[in-house]
Amino acid sequence: MSHSRISFVSRAVAALLVLGATVLVPRVSVAQDLGIKVGAVAPGAPVELLDGKPTDLATMLAGKVTLMEFWATWCPNCKQLEPAIKAVHAKYKDRVQFLAVAVSLNQSVDRVKAYQQRFGLPFTYVYDRRGDASEAYDAPATSYVVIVDATGKVAYTGVGGTQDLDGALSRVLGARR
Repeated sequence: MSHSRISFVSRAVAALLVLGATVLVPRVSVAQDLGIKVGAVAPGAPVELLDGKPTDLATMLAGKVTLMEFWATWCPNCKQLEPAIKAVHAKYKDRVQFLAVAVSLNQSVDRVKAYQQRFGLPFTYVYDRRGDASEAYDAPATSYVVIVDATGKVAYTGVGGTQDLDGALSRVLGARR
């Protein structure tokens, strides 16, 4: 097994442990010290659109304020976060891009498509088949949100189902004036 694959598997196991901890303590969901550091340049990573076409996060993020969630169909914290995502989408949809990075652990593209069609979340979905995006962003768990500002820098990170996404986006967008 390659070092990259071992690293991804190790991260997957760690993510499941963190997920378990956040399920047991669902109110812990403030900005985190986990994952990519706030202020870092948001890295690119190869992902694919749900139709199988390859793309790169760098291309998708260029020049846009983006709320990106590392997400899974089976994630209870992601489900808990959905009302907040819908609320900030309604408020900021003209100024913010919403991107769901579907992790490949325990789900398929078909499962992601079915979830998208059933629940109609306001995301552009990409599939992280090899875990490259999860690794690039050092995603500690699903329900991990990264907000990238228009200059391409990480402005917020958080994990859990009760994050204050409105406050985070308000701060990021207020800084753009």
